[in-house]
Amino acid sequence: MNIDEKKKIVEDLSAKFTRSKVVIVTDYKGLDVSTMNDLRRKLRNADIEYRVTKNTILIRASEGTDVALIKDCFKGPNAVALSYDDPVAPAKVLTLFAKDHNMLEIKAGVLNGNVLDAQAIQALSALPTREVLLGQVLSAMQGVPCALVNALSNIPGRLLNVLQAIKDQKAAA
Repeated sequence: MNIDEKKKIVEDLSAKFTRSKVVIVTDYKGLDVSTMNDLRRKLRNADIEYRVTKNTILIRASEGTDVALIKDCFKGPNAVALSYDDPVAPAKVLTLFAKDHNMLEIKAGVLNGNVLDAQAIQALSALPTREVLLGQVLSAMQGVPCALVNALSNIPGRLLNVLQAIKDQKAAA
């Protein structure tokens, strides 16, 4: 690979780092080809890009981006998972895959300028998906107006009950 090709790869990867919501660095040492292909397929199905690149290219591409915060992790065989839409999806897929395949090591990640260690990525993977969270917010937003309508609709009925009780008291006296 000549210098021009490397520069193009660095520019492309730097643009992807800037555009991505989350970047997770993994060590894939010890995984065979069929296992790696299985991992790539699972990530691709979740719309996650998984790139195996030289560390020097990763370091150069990370300059000027949030990924530069974890450039110390770029030692040994590394691959990066990039997600442009859902920051939880790569954490879920990689954590589940790492449970089944001990050779895959999740090193670190970056989410919105914050460094994530392996434990934080594990915690991120425990969050519900974006669709579930949006559903929960929507149900909470619908619940408040419904409760208000129910409370307001009960006021005239209660007033009538009080007036009826007063009438009954006066009739009995």
